[in-house]
Amino acid sequence: MSSTLMLGLILTMVATAFLSGIFGMAGGLILMGVLLVLLPLPEAMALHAVTQMASNGWRGLLWWRYVRWRAAATFLTGCALAFVGWTFWRYVPSTPVALILLGVSPFLVRLLPADLKPDPERWLHGALYGSACMTLMLLAGVSGPLIDAYFLGGTLERRQIVATKAVCQIFSHGAKFLYFSGIVVQAAGLDPVLAGCAVVASMIGTSLARPILERLSDTQYRRWAGHIITTIAVVYLAQGGYLLLWPRP
Repeated sequence: MSSTLMLGLILTMVATAFLSGIFGMAGGLILMGVLLVLLPLPEAMALHAVTQMASNGWRGLLWWRYVRWRAAATFLTGCALAFVGWTFWRYVPSTPVALILLGVSPFLVRLLPADLKPDPERWLHGALYGSACMTLMLLAGVSGPLIDAYFLGGTLERRQIVATKAVCQIFSHGAKFLYFSGIVVQAAGLDPVLAGCAVVASMIGTSLARPILERLSDTQYRRWAGHIITTIAVVYLAQGGYLLLWPRP
């Protein structure tokens, strides 16, 4: 990778961490789309996992007192069950399929019956959506709009959403890193310099976002988050459909 391309990628990591620092979402989705274009899928997955563990870990520390631990525990239980299951199959989808899976997930949530609409404070919902999100994480690299829709589905206030989701994402991205750097492939070829820069860039972007999240109201937060989820999902569907119809050489 050239120095110019690496600088551009690092700046993208700062910007996406800044966006995630405000809404607890979207930044990782955008970064995953960029990495899938620039790198082979296993390497993109591994680098994205490192970046997101750093971003979510720092965000979790900044908002530690707002974490809802019961909601996190039930969600992570579902994640663990799905992870164990997928380690036996070890499936890696093509890039177009991964992008389409990301794009379609929030629209599927909207079609669910009322009793299955997400609520982070219901233990059964946590286990079900945790399993679904871990499945999407391992197939597409991020759990994308699905985990965002899940945490927006209940009554948690904006800082509780950002903090609790950050804790869940630390472990789910860690599982993804293990899956793609040691289980599916024995070596993802991850550049240690680039990985170190990714950690620093994620922490900078997350720190810059904190004062903006403090100024937002819960109404503003939920309205903008909903718009962001829909927009990114549509972009992913379009990108995945394009690559499916006109694959790269």
